Amino acid sequence: MDITNPSESKVLVPPRHIIDELVQRALAEDIGFGDLTSDAIVGRDALASGRILARASGVVAGLPVAKVVFQSVDPGILFEPQVADGARVANGDCIATIEGPARGILTAERVALNFLQQLSGVATLTREIVDVIDGAGAQLLDTRKTVPGLRALQRYAERVGGGANHRFNLFDGALIKENHITVAGGITAAVERARIATGPMTVIEVEVETLEQLDEAIAAGADMILLDNMTPDQLRKAVSQAAGQVTLEASGDISRETARAVAETGVDYFSSGALTHSARALNLSLLLNPVSE
Repeated sequence: MDITNPSESKVLVPPRHIIDELVQRALAEDIGFGDLTSDAIVGRDALASGRILARASGVVAGLPVAKVVFQSVDPGILFEPQVADGARVANGDCIATIEGPARGILTAERVALNFLQQLSGVATLTREIVDVIDGAGAQLLDTRKTVPGLRALQRYAERVGGGANHRFNLFDGALIKENHITVAGGITAAVERARIATGPMTVIEVEVETLEQLDEAIAAGADMILLDNMTPDQLRKAVSQAAGQVTLEASGDISRETARAVAETGVDYFSSGALTHSARALNLSLLLNPVSE
C-alpha cells in the first residue's frame, strides 16, 4: 500500500458548501423519513467501530466527503482516514476507521460508500491513463461529460488521479463545436463573434475535424484547437501543420489502450469523457466490530 499522510494532499478539496449541499441531497434521498432497519434493530445508545476496506486495487478519492456524510448524520461519529486521497491501495487495505453511535454509522454507510466508490473509480481510471502516458509530453484532461450534480467532486477526483481539468462549465471558457460552426456560418465567423463577446481574457477553443479546418481556425485567431476523432497519423500532421502557433488538444474515444499513441503525437493535451462518465466504481466495504451497548 502506497500510504500518504492525510495532511499532505496537494489537491484542493472542493469548497465545503458544495460538499455540504451534495451530501444533504444524497442523505435526503436515501434516508427519507428515517432508517427503518437500523432504528428497529440497533439500540439508541449502542456504539460501534469498524474499518473501511479496499476490495480491489485502486486510487482513493473522496475521504473528506465521506467524513462529512458520517458527521452530518451524527456529529458524534469519529471518522479517521488511514491514507490520503491519491493513495494507491490494494485488496484488503484499510483506508479509514470509524467509531461512534451505531445507528448513525449504519444510516450513513451507503451514502458515504457511494461517494467514496464513485470518486475512487474516477481517480483510479485517471491514474491508469496517466501512468500509461508517463513521459509522452501530453497532459490528460477531463470533460463536461460528468454525472449531473457531481461535476465538482468528479473533477476533484480526476485531479487526485493525476489529471488536469478542462473548463468547468459553459461560463468558464468558449469552446466552439461543430454545431456552433454550422449555426454561425463557419469557423471564422464563429471565432470573430466569440472574441467580440468575451474579450481578450477568455480562451477561445475551436473543434475541428480536418486539417483544412485547422488552418482556418489558426487564421481566425483561435487560442486552442480541439482535434476531434483524428487518428495518430492525422494528429502528427496537425501538430506539424500548426507549428507551435496554437495549443492543441486531441479528443474522441481515447482509452487506456490508445492513450499512449495519442500522447506521443505531439499534442499538448488530450481529453477523455470516460474518466467521469464510464469509470468503474472502486469496490470498498465497511466492516463493523460487534456492537456494545
